[in-house]
Amino acid sequence: MHIRDVLQAKAIHEVVTITPAAGVRELIATLAERNIGALVVSADGTSLDGIVSERDVVRHLHHDGTVINNTVGAIMTDVVRTCSPADSLDEVMHAMTEKRVRHLPVVDEGQLVGIVSIGDLVKHKIDELQFERDQLDQYVHQS
Repeated sequence: MHIRDVLQAKAIHEVVTITPAAGVRELIATLAERNIGALVVSADGTSLDGIVSERDVVRHLHHDGTVINNTVGAIMTDVVRTCSPADSLDEVMHAMTEKRVRHLPVVDEGQLVGIVSIGDLVKHKIDELQFERDQLDQYVHQS
């Protein structure tokens, strides 16, 4: 299984982005309205300038209660681990666990093509295991 398979199976293929100049209030509203945990930060909607998550907001809020008045660029993570559509599901799951991140942008030839969450990967892995179990069950119970 590869990340391209995970992207194809996702119900929503749109990558929601936000600009570095956007306010943290706008970020929070977008996260809440879309029911997502992270946004890719991109000045043009296709490049990757950073990533910002609920965790970023909470950590900055803990240290500075005025973070709500700041910009996304001030709180985003600008060194972003990415993956490609050709990466294996297991490799990406391992990298996410090792780096303790829950979202990875998917980049192909320098262009942002998607984003995967640990939830996307776990769901895909469970579906894969369920399919294999069903195939084995059918094989065992053949006449």
